[in-house]
Amino acid sequence: MHLDVQDLRNFYYRSTLGRAAQASIRGAMLKLWPEAKGQSVAGFGFAVPLLRPYLAEARRVVALMPGPQGVMPWPAGMPNVSALCEETLWPIETGHVDKLVVMHGLETSERPSRLLEECWRVLGPGGKALFIVPNRAGLWSRSDRTPFGYGRPYTLGQLETQLKEHHFLPEDHRAALYQPPSARRFWLRSGSLLERMGVKLPTVLVGGVLMVEVSKRVQPPRGTIVKDLARRPIKALDGLAKPA
Repeated sequence: MHLDVQDLRNFYYRSTLGRAAQASIRGAMLKLWPEAKGQSVAGFGFAVPLLRPYLAEARRVVALMPGPQGVMPWPAGMPNVSALCEETLWPIETGHVDKLVVMHGLETSERPSRLLEECWRVLGPGGKALFIVPNRAGLWSRSDRTPFGYGRPYTLGQLETQLKEHHFLPEDHRAALYQPPSARRFWLRSGSLLERMGVKLPTVLVGGVLMVEVSKRVQPPRGTIVKDLARRPIKALDGLAKPA
């Protein structure tokens, strides 16, 4: 079940805890993808808090939001790039996306397999996707005061296995949100310090969210290649095959 877009907007843009979560996840993403110059970038679910750094140089940025969640115009004060879509039928041509960010999309989907098939379809050759989900072992998945307390939390092994089954090749993983999901002033002030310390700890233990970067795996052609040799070679071509 998808969350309501108004609740997501209020959390990320109107609460101190949400802005801290946005900064933590976006900082981890930018270490993987520092730029997207000339590329096509798409986000699905509620990925708009992460897409702003790519607006200036990317060839195209589109924010797809599923129907059950609802849509909001984004970015504020600029031409709108967000669109409402069916969860498993996106208005994007096959193979046209270079970078895809999925946040608040996979864990709340009622048809995750179909969703992953659509993710695979829109990625182009060499395209990469970043899946961001609640960490089953983290504190954020245990609190329903944040969007990460809804849907199905994952372990790293569960997420990577599901992605491999849908022809994605995991290339990197990391975690974010090491601070507790608390709006108390002490924890908010300590957030940046906890995030810096957290990256030195095991990913699966304390991070509130898991982030897995994958590339699109294309299956090699099946069958056997057979070379058919002409039984009666054309004599006019003998000189090319056997120069004098």
